[in-house]
Amino acid sequence: MQTGCAGMWKNNSLSIVCFALFAFSLLGHSYAGWKANNEEEQEHGNPPISYTEFLTSSSFGETVFENWESEFLQMGFYVILTVFLFQRGSSESKKFEGSDEVDEDPAAHRDDPRAPGPVRKDGWSLALYRNSLSLAFGILFLISFIGHAAAGGRRYSEEHRQHGSAKTVTAMQYMATPQFWYESFQNWQSEFLAVLSIVVLSIRLRQWGSPESKPVHAPHDATGSG
Repeated sequence: MQTGCAGMWKNNSLSIVCFALFAFSLLGHSYAGWKANNEEEQEHGNPPISYTEFLTSSSFGETVFENWESEFLQMGFYVILTVFLFQRGSSESKKFEGSDEVDEDPAAHRDDPRAPGPVRKDGWSLALYRNSLSLAFGILFLISFIGHAAAGGRRYSEEHRQHGSAKTVTAMQYMATPQFWYESFQNWQSEFLAVLSIVVLSIRLRQWGSPESKPVHAPHDATGSG
């Protein structure tokens, strides 16, 4: 087993690269948004704001949370739907014939010393752990959903004040506006389209070496990636 930096990279290279891409994209999003915001402010005769001010602004917060919201909704739904729905020929579906390891009763492995702690303890901890992935995505979605509503409500109120209106809304009130759902659905539809694309395209298309694809030599009607 490799140790040190080389071992850390080999063991975690996928998450490290994904996090780096996320951080780079978030930085680019914030910087470009700051520049665009100041251009708009100058067009209205207002002074520009600092980068740190923009990071705490409702404008930036709303765009961040409304995108995170759709991503976590997509992944949470996908995890749950693949439990009981099938697509023949897709690498993203469970197999039609035989049994999948993911459906095996975890209680049968309670004596396995390498099994996760909740599996060895059984009881309520196992009941929670066996659904922990979908629960985690659900919690992350709710946090992002609330963040979107809170930041969006602030921005909605600020825009009304800029137009001479004293109207202000709370996060709950903003959630009742068409604007909130317009922002949400425009992101949700793209996420579910992306899921549909990988489910359907993986029936006939391949990527050699990727666990998200069937083997290149597999027939089109073979289901599952393994």
